[in-house]
Amino acid sequence: MYRNYVKRIFDIIISLIALIILSPILCVLTVVGFFQMKGNPFFYQERPGKNGKIFGLIKFRSMSNAKDKNGKLLPDNVRLNSYGKLIRKLSLDELPELINILKGDMSIVGPRPLAVQYLPYYNDEEKRRHDVLPGLTGLAQINGRNCVNWPERFAYDIEYVDNVSFMLDVKIILKTVVKVVKKSDIAVRASGEIIDFDKFRIKQNMEIQRKKSNV
Repeated sequence: MYRNYVKRIFDIIISLIALIILSPILCVLTVVGFFQMKGNPFFYQERPGKNGKIFGLIKFRSMSNAKDKNGKLLPDNVRLNSYGKLIRKLSLDELPELINILKGDMSIVGPRPLAVQYLPYYNDEEKRRHDVLPGLTGLAQINGRNCVNWPERFAYDIEYVDNVSFMLDVKIILKTVVKVVKKSDIAVRASGEIIDFDKFRIKQNMEIQRKKSNV
């Protein structure tokens, strides 16, 4: 009952209230982001949702569109300015995802929606993270966020999929608030602290093949 019906009602109510309460912050970040990013303050990217259905994720832009003399985008770590690092550290870049939640693309709680490019690299067990709507926060986020390795993150995602409940969602939301306030367990993407999952899986498979060849 909760998984199929009540959770959606819960998402609509919470995301709508949050959008109303946080509207001053959203307006300020939209204006500041426009000047900091020299243009569109929003970032749109396709992400896989429930059952792998692709949707358009919306976030505040944290990297500029700066290009080199040949018109190619500069490396991520160059385009990630101090403003971008700040809103990522405070998780403010995620706030527009409340719109995705209101639309039904996402839920307040669920496995985080990852890059489309990762889809071919999931094994059958990892694919189960798409059995539910992706979330603004999740079990992995309160247990290390992106500071834990990929297998651990996916293990938390599957644990959530198998144990979805109202009390678990409330627990995750409350612990997420604490994490955000304390700014703990944060590794900023494009800073060199995080390896993309596709690169991780390719490296992992290469190591497996190397060990097999040495047997």
